[in-house]
Amino acid sequence: MRQTVLTVATTGPGLVEITGAVAEWVADGGGDGLLTLFVRHTSCSLLIQENADPSARQDLETFLGRLVPPADDPANRWMTHRSEGPDDMPAHVKAALLPVALTIPVAAGRMLLGTWQGIWLWEHRHRPHRRSVVAHLG
Repeated sequence: MRQTVLTVATTGPGLVEITGAVAEWVADGGGDGLLTLFVRHTSCSLLIQENADPSARQDLETFLGRLVPPADDPANRWMTHRSEGPDDMPAHVKAALLPVALTIPVAAGRMLLGTWQGIWLWEHRHRPHRRSVVAHLG
């Protein structure tokens, strides 16, 4: 069993690929097991998604933005949690809809992801953040 915390710097809303950093940590320990990733925040998510064509990520970001617009959008005037700005509550809603933990099988020190799969942290806030992702390999 091994565990670490990976720090991910974001620049604002969008997907940040963390596949390489996770793969490097997994390979350092070698072996087989089950990898669990858990993001320690309430306004971002983790995702396994397409890592070859950027248009897939752009379409996901556009869809989620349309599904959950900012709190200052007339459709969301019901939102009362705005203490950190109009992206505050929508970020929490997005994180409630998307995973904050992932489980990935590992064999011979390699994650068994599919050909086009990558691991992404999805930042939902408008300003940059430093996010913590706990990696546990058991």
